[in-house]
Amino acid sequence: MSILLPAISEDTGTSLDTLQWAITGYSLVGAAVIVTAGALGDVFGRRLVFLGGLGLFIASCVLIALSAGGAGVIAGRAIQGAAGATILACGMSLLSVSTSGAGRVRAVTLWGGASAVGAAAGPLVGGVLVDGTGWQGLFWIDAAIALACVPVTLKGVAESRDPERSRSIDFAGTVLIAAVLAPALLALSEGAEWGWTSAAVLGCFALTLAAGVAFVVVERRVETPLVDMRLLKDRVLIGATIAILLSAGVINGLMYLVSLYFQNPATLALSPLEAGLATLPATVGLILVTPLVPRAVQRLGIGPVIALGFAAATGGCVMLVFVQGDWRYGAFVLPLVLMAVGLGLVNGPASSASTSTVSADDVGAASGISNMARYIGAAAFTAAVATVNATVGASRSSAGEAAADALAAGLSGACLLLAIASGAGMLLCVVAVRARRRRAGPGAYGAAAAAHAHTVPLESR
Repeated sequence: MSILLPAISEDTGTSLDTLQWAITGYSLVGAAVIVTAGALGDVFGRRLVFLGGLGLFIASCVLIALSAGGAGVIAGRAIQGAAGATILACGMSLLSVSTSGAGRVRAVTLWGGASAVGAAAGPLVGGVLVDGTGWQGLFWIDAAIALACVPVTLKGVAESRDPERSRSIDFAGTVLIAAVLAPALLALSEGAEWGWTSAAVLGCFALTLAAGVAFVVVERRVETPLVDMRLLKDRVLIGATIAILLSAGVINGLMYLVSLYFQNPATLALSPLEAGLATLPATVGLILVTPLVPRAVQRLGIGPVIALGFAAATGGCVMLVFVQGDWRYGAFVLPLVLMAVGLGLVNGPASSASTSTVSADDVGAASGISNMARYIGAAAFTAAVATVNATVGASRSSAGEAAADALAAGLSGACLLLAIASGAGMLLCVVAVRARRRRAGPGAYGAAAAAHAHTVPLESR
């Protein structure tokens, strides 16, 4: 999506700062919905809810493609966040209940491979379509693909549900998660303009705090909570979940930054197609490192591999802190690959660790916590780096610096934030190293290429 923002901004007259909500809104809604979507599938039928997610996805694509202004794009992306979370949650559940043993590993591996290919092809296809048919073309194609999946699902996928699960669904928790995130993200996005000590920003944080307290109270009282609070006493789960949040936040924040920087006329001035091609080394690095993860974990253990991954990502971020306005594309390749490979080393082991020390009955709940953290990380870091990038860039521009130098300063400041986050992730290996190595199935690593989007609850059903 980030690769399309400059074209959407030019076509709709909406600023890039505002369109940033098309990214954060998607992740915000996804974080609130993903666990509830899985619960709805367990109760009412996973295939039925999966098809509902496809229908919602089609509707969101049509809304975005027909939008003449930024508001329609942002609203459509928020709806798409709910749709995507539903498809992911119920899709993995359908795989888990319809396969077992080696067949399950193969199915999950194919899911992970398809997600990785989609991640690699997305920026490139988006660039091709912007140049050829306009940015709307990508959403029409997405809608057509989702529509084609409907008869395939009806014909080839059997309905399943969990008859032993309580029919109680924590809708209040879903609303409160959104109420926690929305004002916090608004404050992060607008704080520089409003003033960090302004009544508006402090009010947003007060709302977040109040919603957070209400969320804890509700989760302690409902029959089937969105987040099982007793699991938050598990240090390994918490450490792994924070690692997942940080890795998702860093990679999403980076892709947002470089997609805009590469296309800016004052810097590299790449076309959307060229910018899509420029991001491929990062995605290819993520894919190539995936088969190496299981062997590395077996030799070194989960904690050291996570630490090594964050160390590589930190190195890539630090290199980008020194960006200058006259850098050409070649200077970005090594940092991008380092970050992608490093976070690829983090994703699989952290996903495995998040479910490694809980009982079999709690694996699904632990996986839900990790999935939610992935979305939260993507939303929070995108909002934060967008604010730092815009604020520093505007400050340097006001001081009389050339446009390219001001933009480079903004990117440098945002990458410093990412470097700090990645460096903090290295400390988590002290917690994660206590995770047992083989409690999670090998399919978790087969899906590591898709781990930036979803934690695989292989043992949850």
